[in-house]
Amino acid sequence: MKTLKLGIAGLGHVGCGLIDLVQRQDRLRLPGKVEIAGVTARNRSRNRPVSTDDYEWFDDAAKLAADDSINVFVELIGGSDGPAKVAVETALKSGKAVITANKALIAMHGQELAELARENGVDLLFEAAVAGGVPVVRVLRDSLAGVDVRRVTGILNGTCNFLSSEMLATRRPYEVVLAEAQRLGYAESDPTLDVSGMDAAHKAAILAAIAFSADLDFSKVSVRGIDEVELLDLDLADRLGLRIKLIAEGKITDSGVVCRVEPLALPTGHPLARVNGSLNTVRVEGEPLGAVTLTGPGAGPGPTASAVMGDVAKLFNPIARPAFGRAEHHDVRSFVFAESDEKSAFFLRVRLADRAGALAELTEALAESGVSVDKLLQDSADENGAAPVAIVTHVCARSEINDARDRLRALESNMGQPQIIAIEASTE
Repeated sequence: MKTLKLGIAGLGHVGCGLIDLVQRQDRLRLPGKVEIAGVTARNRSRNRPVSTDDYEWFDDAAKLAADDSINVFVELIGGSDGPAKVAVETALKSGKAVITANKALIAMHGQELAELARENGVDLLFEAAVAGGVPVVRVLRDSLAGVDVRRVTGILNGTCNFLSSEMLATRRPYEVVLAEAQRLGYAESDPTLDVSGMDAAHKAAILAAIAFSADLDFSKVSVRGIDEVELLDLDLADRLGLRIKLIAEGKITDSGVVCRVEPLALPTGHPLARVNGSLNTVRVEGEPLGAVTLTGPGAGPGPTASAVMGDVAKLFNPIARPAFGRAEHHDVRSFVFAESDEKSAFFLRVRLADRAGALAELTEALAESGVSVDKLLQDSADENGAAPVAIVTHVCARSEINDARDRLRALESNMGQPQIIAIEASTE
């Protein structure tokens, strides 16, 4: 195929970024020629940084997906259902290769869309759906095909990483730094999808499905966001030699694939602890590789559009590869929730009334739950008479630390919601 004719659905920042790349493709290292045969978006008259006057306009994405003038459908609409899903299904059924940057669509419906692509002998590619300009999908599916992957971890949301990094660096509270992130364009006007952890969870589920040849089941992904983390937590953890980051994780266990997104406390020497600002990082661990870490810009029109164009380049030699890299002879694994006896050390932060015996009540409650103290840090009481206490526990089960949290909530000396964050093992 010497010429690829694209139909582009969605002309936001990424769509316009892709058009810009096509219009100056003579400076790129593409193995053939790319043309744009048609475009569609919600608003035809919107002012855009690139001209679309030379391309046929379609009022309906599904009609563009089915049109004979294109052989590659690029979906940049967004959303897990609705027009995006209908258009992608239409393109696959019409024998068109599909490229998408839609993480929600792939996380929620990737399994069925991959099967549809297989049935019709076409490619479904989604490098741009995870970590923007970091080619982690391709690396996991292709470059590391000879690795028995045991765990994938990463910082997959630049907004959350900026928030935690900037709060600690400037000692400003969450609300102030969030407003700064919105002003700089790192956070949306409604940041819920990012700060709740859901954006990172979509990406984590995709990576876990590829890494472990698993049936993607997003309902089994555990999600906890960065919006629960206070400046106090970041500060106390830092004084204990830990950095709190929103970490996405996928790992293989005896019962299946555990996938989660949650704040983790990382030793300062950990590779992910050193990643600040809006960068994305993915760490892959397995045999005989050991570990490899990929870092780069994870969002924005430039990185994401370049990832889309990377998928376009692959289609000059289409082979209808399995979308998630799983062959028929592979053992199929299932997504599962983590067992309650899963063990870790934990960072625990409480606010105690500034009175005699309060600390003794705390340690007694922990002991009753089977949780022992490794390190303890206590600050002076604030203007409300609440004294922050930070503890690093010895390794214990999640069920034990959760029981301890319930006991701490019930203490008369407790003032506020206890914070519990698992501590990542050091790699040094």
